[in-house]
Amino acid sequence: MDSALQKFKLVFFVPPAALSACKTAIFAAGAGCFPGPAGYTDCCFISRGTGQFKPGYAANPHIGKVGELEQVDECRVEAICLGRETAVKAVEALKRAHPYEEPAYEVYKMEDL
Repeated sequence: MDSALQKFKLVFFVPPAALSACKTAIFAAGAGCFPGPAGYTDCCFISRGTGQFKPGYAANPHIGKVGELEQVDECRVEAICLGRETAVKAVEALKRAHPYEEPAYEVYKMEDL
C-alpha cells in the first residue's frame, strides 16, 4: 500500500440483511485496506441505528410505502479508501450491491496530521 495516496472515508447506511453483500462489494473494490506495513484488509467500523425516510411519489422503495414515513433498523458502515480511484470504485460497487433505490452514503477526504 502506498501511504502517500490521499485517504478517503466511505460511510454508508444499509439494512442488516444486506450488510454482508455491501461489505464484500466495497472490499472487492479496494476499500478497507489500512495503510501500513502490516497489510490489514477488510477493515471497517459498523454501528446500528435507526434510519428514517419517506419515499416520494416517483419512488419504488425496497422498504416502506410511497408517501409514508418509515423508520428502519440500519447499520452505519465506515471504511477507509486509499486513493480517489479506490473511493470511486467502492461507491460504484456499493450502488450495485445495495438493495435501496438510492443508497445513503457519504465520502470524506481525510487529512494526515
